[in-house]
Amino acid sequence: MLLHMNDTVDQPIRYLFLILSAVVLFFPMGCTSIKPTGARILQYHSGQCLRSIEEFTKRLYLKNPKYEMDRARRQEKIEQIFADQQPVGEFSGQSSDELLKAAFAGSTVYPDRVYLLGLGLVKSIREAYGLDQSKAVMIGLQIPIERLERLHYNISQVNWRLKTYKDDNGRLLFLTNAPGENGYINMGYEVIMTEILTRIQDDIYLRGGLPGKYVFNMSTLFMSILL
Repeated sequence: MLLHMNDTVDQPIRYLFLILSAVVLFFPMGCTSIKPTGARILQYHSGQCLRSIEEFTKRLYLKNPKYEMDRARRQEKIEQIFADQQPVGEFSGQSSDELLKAAFAGSTVYPDRVYLLGLGLVKSIREAYGLDQSKAVMIGLQIPIERLERLHYNISQVNWRLKTYKDDNGRLLFLTNAPGENGYINMGYEVIMTEILTRIQDDIYLRGGLPGKYVFNMSTLFMSILL
């Protein structure tokens, strides 16, 4: 005879049945956990942002070879920027805002501004999304919205400074959308920055914020993301 749940069954057996059902439901692949949808979106966006910054850094080196003339050394630096481990030496322990500030400083002891900028942008993403912490990515609701807002602020300011900051001779520190020999303007840099900022805005909205109320002003300071 088939046994139904409304039949007489010892209470401990019923509780055990419910517990096992819950385990099967939430962990169908053994130890594999299911991430909430919000966390998956933030993880996807953070990865896409890092890939966009890598493309952006490569383009900057091509457009500004004076910061690293050796192509092999240039590739090594790009790999260092996106390596999982923290940078060593003079940049060890520096926050993203410190690195970004150094990239646009009037005088810098480190001559490769592209490396400083790329490292600062990558560290900004990792700080904001918690990628440098013990977990691969924080659960969506655990990422403070203030981090994402400050990330949006800093990258917006980077985008502005790329177009306006000049050296003592009146030349832009970074060549990006300058017209080529054929007279056409390469807007690839602008597209990449817009993609990054749009993803961050979406994540701010996902966390309950309103990107429309977030105003970027032309401040002279980068904001620290670490809280």
